[in-house]
Parts: sequence; C-alpha cells; structure tokens
Amino acid sequence: MKYAFFPGCVSRGGCPELYPAVVKVCQRLDIELDELLGASCTGAGVLQEKDQLLGDTLNARTFAMAEQKGLPIMTICSTCQGVMSQANKRLKDDAAYLAKVNETLKEEGLQYKGTAVIKHLLWVLVEDFGVDALKSKFTRKLTDLKLAPFYGCYILRPSVALEFEAHPGRANSLETLIEAVGAEVVDFEGKTRCCGFPILTINEKNSLAMVAKHTSEVQQLGADAMVTPCPLCHLNLDSYQPKAAAQSGIRIHMPILHLPQLLGLALGFSPKEMGLERHIVSMRDVEEKVGGAVAARA
Repeated sequence: MKYAFFPGCVSRGGCPELYPAVVKVCQRLDIELDELLGASCTGAGVLQEKDQLLGDTLNARTFAMAEQKGLPIMTICSTCQGVMSQANKRLKDDAAYLAKVNETLKEEGLQYKGTAVIKHLLWVLVEDFGVDALKSKFTRKLTDLKLAPFYGCYILRPSVALEFEAHPGRANSLETLIEAVGAEVVDFEGKTRCCGFPILTINEKNSLAMVAKHTSEVQQLGADAMVTPCPLCHLNLDSYQPKAAAQSGIRIHMPILHLPQLLGLALGFSPKEMGLERHIVSMRDVEEKVGGAVAARA
C-alpha cells in the first residue's frame, strides 16, 4: 500500500509529536508514504471564506502533484480532509471552474485532471488496510482503557463531499478503531461537535467553554482519555484545557490522544516513542494502564 502523504501544517508545528508517530505507525504496518514535498496549506476553510478560487487553486495544485505520482492522497488532519474534499467536489462538478483553475496551474507545469482520491488515515485503516488485518498487527491489548471518540467537524460535514453515502462506515470509524485496540468506547453526545478551535482568536471565552464542556462530560462518564483524528481538535482540547478548567471552575484532567498515538501503543511502541510527554495534560495515568496491558499474542 502506497499513498501520497499530505501531513498538513499542524503536525510539523503545533503538534510536532504527530508527524513522527504517523511515520512510525505506517512503517510498522508496511504502508509506504511518498510525501508531497512542496505542497501548500489547504487554507483550513478560512482562506476559502475570503477567496474560494484561491483556496481551491492551492488544493488543486496538491491534487495535481498526487496525480503525477499516480497515488491517492493520505491526510492525517480532519480539517485538511474536509477542506480538500470540498474543494475536490467543486472542481470535479464544474468543468469550466476546473479549467479556470488549471490556467493558473499551467504556469507551474501542472494540470489537475479530476482523479484525486483523498483519504484520512482513519479511513485508510478501516477501508483499505482492513480492521482484521490491523488487529493482527497489534502486540498489546489496551483493555484497561476507556476512550471517548472525538471526531470534530471537518471529517463529518458536509457528508456529501466526504462521500458518506458510499462509505457509511465512516460515521463510526473512530469507534471501530477504539474497539479494535481492545479499549472500551465511552460514547457521548459531543463527539461530533466543534472543539472550539475555529473561534479561538475571535471569541476565546466561548471556545474555552466548548473545551470545558466536552472534556468535563467525558470525565464524568469515566473516560481515561479522548481520541481524535484531528490535530486542531487536539490543540484546543489539550493545550487550552487548563485555561478552560479555570474559566469554568470545574476540575478537569482529561488526556487527549492523537489517533496514530493510540494505534502506536497497540502496535507495541512506548509512550515516549509516540511523543506522549509533549502533551499539556499529563498522560501519566494512561501510560500506567498501557504499561500494564497484556500481550495481544502469546
């Protein structure tokens, strides 16, 4: 299995533990990553609100680079997945619009033909690699962990652009992988809601309130940690959790795991190898339960 790897911005900046965790996990699973060096940011939705043509042109450039490699694109960011999927749908649905975008790409010797496939690591593992094949690779059962899934916004909506009708399993794919590692799913209503990051710089009070609501709710339900496929959700739920707790007056201690970190622990990597020490909210309790996990195979 081979993918044109689009790591996005946050995995190299705000969440630097994410990129090496993904690389280690994919190497262990024999998933080959051909990184799209020189690809630009997706615009994270903000750019499209100001100048949709510019945002879609930047994404079309990335799609064209992947077409040249003859590979599907793998993302590790829910926001990247959502923005790229929406841009791709607009480009594929409107031939004249695509032609206009290609006029700009021509200056760089690129042309997007409309064949790009963009899949988040979450979907790659469930749909392409396969859950049974994945479980056969695990060396540690995480049966002592109770984990709450947190999808965030962009990997769920709009469902038409994300092809949920053709892939109904995407709606509960995160729960599927939590169960696959042997952990208990702690379901909660807020798992498909916004983490608050998009409004952080314009309405910090409400953003922090959202962080407090999500993290305190799963804490009350007995979760050991939350798991998210989105680095921006991780940034808000982890980095701003202490400030959210102070604002709300609620004592909150809710560790946040990136999806590849969870998979890495089940694959036998140490917490240090998965970069858990980089998190703001201490992962010590999670690490202790992982350290006591039994081997998945005799």
